[in-house]
Amino acid sequence: MDASRFRSRAGSRVLLPLTGAVCAAALVSGCAGSGSSGASDTTTQAAAPAAANSLQEDYQKVIKDVLPSVVQIQASSDLGSGVVYDDHGHIVTNAHVVGDEKTFKVTAANSTDELTAKLVYTYPEQDLAVIKLEKVPDGLKAATFGDSSKVEVGQITLAMGSPLGLSSSVTQGIVSATGRTVSEGRAGGGTGATIANMVQTSAAINPGNSGGALVNLNGEVIGIPTLAATDPDLGDSAAPGIGFAIPASMVTTVADQVIKDGKVTDSGRAALGITGRTVVDDGYRASGVGVVSVTDGGGADEAGIEAGDVITRFGGTDVTTMQGLSEALAAEKPGDKVRVTYTRDGDEKSAEVTLGEM
Repeated sequence: MDASRFRSRAGSRVLLPLTGAVCAAALVSGCAGSGSSGASDTTTQAAAPAAANSLQEDYQKVIKDVLPSVVQIQASSDLGSGVVYDDHGHIVTNAHVVGDEKTFKVTAANSTDELTAKLVYTYPEQDLAVIKLEKVPDGLKAATFGDSSKVEVGQITLAMGSPLGLSSSVTQGIVSATGRTVSEGRAGGGTGATIANMVQTSAAINPGNSGGALVNLNGEVIGIPTLAATDPDLGDSAAPGIGFAIPASMVTTVADQVIKDGKVTDSGRAALGITGRTVVDDGYRASGVGVVSVTDGGGADEAGIEAGDVITRFGGTDVTTMQGLSEALAAEKPGDKVRVTYTRDGDEKSAEVTLGEM
């Protein structure tokens, strides 16, 4: 995906065709001379508001249970959201929310008091960070994180955070897709990370939602809202209903390591062992990844890839840009063996590379 298409803003709107709705209503009510009994009509009409009330009660219960675990984070020049991770005052958020800051002002959903938090660790490679409150207030509640493997398309989701500075805001949508690999641009403070297995949602995500909570109707956080699509055909304005959240499994993997060890000790992310840049052909079209340097003892080094080589294929994927190579790598695991095709002095070569860890 084009990194320039993803920023922290989006909207959500649904329009339904009226003709189909009118016909369906007529058939249910029996108003077209169907001969339905009055008792049947009454039962059908009563069931609809009962179901609506039940769903509304589910929404309200989830909001009541989870919103106290979602906080507003204020850096010196940026504002975002965070999720209370444990009873010790650890809060997870996005790396692009904390930026280069070390100290933050935090406001809980059930209070107007500003609390002070310090950075524990930031992990831009996955756009995640952990901060910790200096003093844990009474009543601060840790969120419950769900199982990412159980997230399914069509599940109802609620996005909670502080969009545009409006603290404790909630928007609603569904899980639109799972397993998305998305590259985050660096414009507007992004980290440039390529993130795999993201949850796509139609719940509105706007500036300030980053680092907040994407929640299912069981009251579990299933992701951290991080990116939203923009439409270049509309001058990079918001593309409605296309937002992305880092899956809960990755959030807990990173947060647990940071809290225990003060850093990420096992990223679970594959590395080729090079630094590279996108190169262009004579027509100024992106044509591959030029190897700038090779990590001693890394996968590429062991396979004989050298500085100056141009990588054109990774496994079964043609590679024309550094972003494309990053997205292909995001689908692999450390220790996987991948066939890499490259050119050297005009000759095409290939090598099997055992991937290392980022």
